[in-house]
Order: sequence, then C-alpha cells, then structure tokens
Amino acid sequence: ELQQKVEETELLKMELQMLETERVRLSLVEEKLMDVLQLLQQLRDLNISKRALGKILLSTLESCRDPQPGKARLFEVLDTLYHELTACELLQSQPLEKAQSRQSLSNPLVISC
Repeated sequence: ELQQKVEETELLKMELQMLETERVRLSLVEEKLMDVLQLLQQLRDLNISKRALGKILLSTLESCRDPQPGKARLFEVLDTLYHELTACELLQSQPLEKAQSRQSLSNPLVISC
C-alpha cells in the first residue's frame, strides 16, 4: 500500500510538472500574441493598406510552411509574424514619441474591422 502511494505521488508530481510546462508555454504564446496585436494596432493607426498587410501575412505563412523541429507551430507563426511586422517600413519611419503616445491613449488590443 505504501509503494502504491509512492507511485501515485510520483505520477502526480510528473503531471504537475507537465501542467507547469504547459502553463509557461501558453504564457509565452500569450505574450507574443499581445506583441503582434500591438504592432497591428500601430499599423492600423498608420493606415497601412490591406494589400501591404496581406503581403506581410503571406510572407509569414510562406516562411512557416515547413515547421522547424522542436518548435511549437503556433509560437513559430506568431514569432515570424512579429518579425515581419517589425520590419514594416511604416513602423520604421514612425517617430518613437508618436508611437508611444498613441499606445498610451488607446487600448492597443482593440482592433476594429
């Protein structure tokens, strides 16, 4: 009976460790998603064309066509999209103070269609 309790305890420890790992993974995905949404908000405020935004999205999807081993697919796509958005010329040419003041005035996560 004692051996059974020890085994159950070990299983529960392993389960807890797996849950913690999943929580960390989801936290990283959430953080990257927030970054992407903030960049999309900034680009919307700068009146990026739908064509330019479509090109960024297609470029992202093309880059992620062949998944990299050991990397979560969702995080890989979000990370690639983040880098594609940060490379956008509109964001590069935008003055830093203007970008920060716009971010502080409105909720950067609300994107209207």
